[in-house]
Amino acid sequence: MSVLDRRRFLSALGAGLAAPALVRARSEKTRLPISFSTLGCPDWSWKQILSEADRLGYRGIEIRGLQDEMDLPKWPGFQGSRLKESRQDVEALGLVISDLGASSNMHLKDPGERRTQLDEGRRFIDLAHELGVPYVRMFGDRIPAEESREEVMKRVVDGFQEMATHAKAAGVTVLIESHGDFTASEDLEEILTRVGSEAFALLWDAHHTFVSAGEAPDHTWKRLGPNVRHTHLKDSVPDGEERRYVLTGSGEVPVREQVKVLAAGGYDGLYGFEWEKRWHPEIEPPEVAIPHYAKTVGEYLAEAGVRPS
Repeated sequence: MSVLDRRRFLSALGAGLAAPALVRARSEKTRLPISFSTLGCPDWSWKQILSEADRLGYRGIEIRGLQDEMDLPKWPGFQGSRLKESRQDVEALGLVISDLGASSNMHLKDPGERRTQLDEGRRFIDLAHELGVPYVRMFGDRIPAEESREEVMKRVVDGFQEMATHAKAAGVTVLIESHGDFTASEDLEEILTRVGSEAFALLWDAHHTFVSAGEAPDHTWKRLGPNVRHTHLKDSVPDGEERRYVLTGSGEVPVREQVKVLAAGGYDGLYGFEWEKRWHPEIEPPEVAIPHYAKTVGEYLAEAGVRPS
């Protein structure tokens, strides 16, 4: 072997030995138990999403659309051999995917529409299984004015029972989000009880239970705390008959108190930031909102005695 070849060999060997060490170093990076939804950065590439999460000290990402694709099983990076590569991209940085956000609504009555919703739910569950993601978020969504509450509740419960059965076999848990017409603790508790599956739990959107249901954070937690597996935190102010999302800590939603209640209650999941930039392009860009959330909620977590790990 020539001197030049030997040098090349030793250089390649050194790089090969160093790579695992680099991965270990990154995976052991101290992080806050926070995540952000890709709703907040609809124009970011896959690599940029992961890079920013890593740089800002986030532990996880919630995938709710990737650039122009909302139907995640159809995203090219989650198909064929690229799925394994995408999963490795996440793991190499020591990050996790907290959950996949499906659009499946369980309230729909029309047989064709309902079949489409349930099919989407199953496809998202199957994708979560392949990615090693623990949760898939779905909706109860609406109680149409022309129908009785019990009629709709039965469809919602039946739909989630079907989803939970599929999820349990896949080692995944389906989460109902406190959203739409299902934000009151009483309604959510009833659905959770009637579905009655270990593969079914709650994503607590604490903004909606406060703004839409008028519940104080400790009230919601006392009733639903044992069922909470993931969270959506965000801030807002009144804007006519609607709400306008604002940077965390600058609005009327008691995000600091919500964090305190979660921490005091022993919540061990991620404190998720749902910045709805995809639906509300007028709000602050992700380059502002996502770092701001990490800083602000990091302070709230420190006050609550939760440290980076």
